[in-house]
Amino acid sequence: MKFVDEAQITVHAGNGGNGCVSFRREKFIPLGGPDGGNGGDGGNVWLVADEGLNTLIDFRHQRDFRAQRGENGMGRQMAGKAGEECIIRVPVGTTVINVDTEEVISDLTTHGQRLKVALGGHGGAGNSVFKSSVNRSPRKAVPGTEGEERELHLELKVLADVGLLGFPNAGKSTFIRAVSAATPRVADYPFTTLQPHLGVVRIGTDQSFVIADIPGLIEGAADGAGLGIQFLKHVSRTRLLLHLVDMAPLGEDADPIEQVRAIEAELKKFDPELLNRPRWLVFNKSDLLAPEEREKTAKALVRKLKWKASWFVVSAIAREGTWPVCLKIQEFFDRLKADAAESARSEGA
Repeated sequence: MKFVDEAQITVHAGNGGNGCVSFRREKFIPLGGPDGGNGGDGGNVWLVADEGLNTLIDFRHQRDFRAQRGENGMGRQMAGKAGEECIIRVPVGTTVINVDTEEVISDLTTHGQRLKVALGGHGGAGNSVFKSSVNRSPRKAVPGTEGEERELHLELKVLADVGLLGFPNAGKSTFIRAVSAATPRVADYPFTTLQPHLGVVRIGTDQSFVIADIPGLIEGAADGAGLGIQFLKHVSRTRLLLHLVDMAPLGEDADPIEQVRAIEAELKKFDPELLNRPRWLVFNKSDLLAPEEREKTAKALVRKLKWKASWFVVSAIAREGTWPVCLKIQEFFDRLKADAAESARSEGA
């Protein structure tokens, strides 16, 4: 199941600089003639695919991009400096669409691929260009042309990096609300999430990941019970699983240990390799326990489960402990990226 990350931006190429009207004025050189220089060209706007990015979240904060205007021409036949180009980095896989025509301009599919999306204006001619045998003192110069302006719609088909496991009402929707801008439906009864929701978690500059709140899993999901097949197909594409556990269930029959084992059984039944996927336990709803009982209860559950991987204690509704989880997730993906780069260097050598 793919999701689409979208953004709309406006790009302005730089205007060309104006040509200059000037005449040479030096001692002992009468009638020096025209010497106005040409204006510089305006800067272009480029989109560049960067494999270091995986979301369009940065365009929520900046939607307007401008290249530099070309400088005006000057006397002594000095041309104006060309404007600096505007380089906009986007994730690999971004589709660029012209908003006015709804035309797909291009797909940026490889790292480093460049796409010129707005052409800078041409610099105007100075009066030295127009001198001739019949017009020795032209007082004419041409202004620079305007740079192109476009509205672009960016689409990025993404797969969630992190999938949330857990029984219905374990707090998955509340967790994704706490760590991202996604607003899935939240209520105190099971199956409030009927379709996947996507949230982008931003850690810092060029550091973000995609997390999916997916319909809750129940026993028999691998055989099609509930919304299981939809859920499990998507989970198989994520790189990290967060297994949310209600550490303070209200129902007398609800046992966190049995719920964890039940979901593990469904994962194994659907695809045994899913059990080998990195999976961390997140004990949620710690706010329902006394502060001194939270760590003690979590450690007891970890001991009974014989859990070896990472685990965390959070209260998603109070947003306590959620940020450290996000930081650890980003560290995990940074480490994967570094390992992949090292492996590529080794193969190249």
